[in-house]
Amino acid sequence: MYDPDAPTGSGWWHWVVYNIPANVTELVASAGDSTGKLLPPNAIQGRTDFGSHEFGGACPPSGDKPHRYIFTVQALKIEKIDVPADSSAALVGFMVNANSLGKASFTAKYGR
Repeated sequence: MYDPDAPTGSGWWHWVVYNIPANVTELVASAGDSTGKLLPPNAIQGRTDFGSHEFGGACPPSGDKPHRYIFTVQALKIEKIDVPADSSAALVGFMVNANSLGKASFTAKYGR
């Protein structure tokens, strides 16, 4: 989950999950908790811009315009990407994009 409207100059990564097996068609509620135990086997939560390995909810600054939150899933030509556990979202994205067969995205908006 990526917020391109965060006032950082580079957006904000709220959640990064990779190495989801190809046969997985859904994630359970609360899959992004800090334990990672609700994720499919072998799936990994990457480091977000909060500095943690869990879902960080939408929270645009009060009074700011609603932010866009982009959710993207990508099919890869390899079974998994091999990156260090504390890799940035940028490194995960580089490896995912280098091995992508296709992707789908949707955008949600949230404001306070």
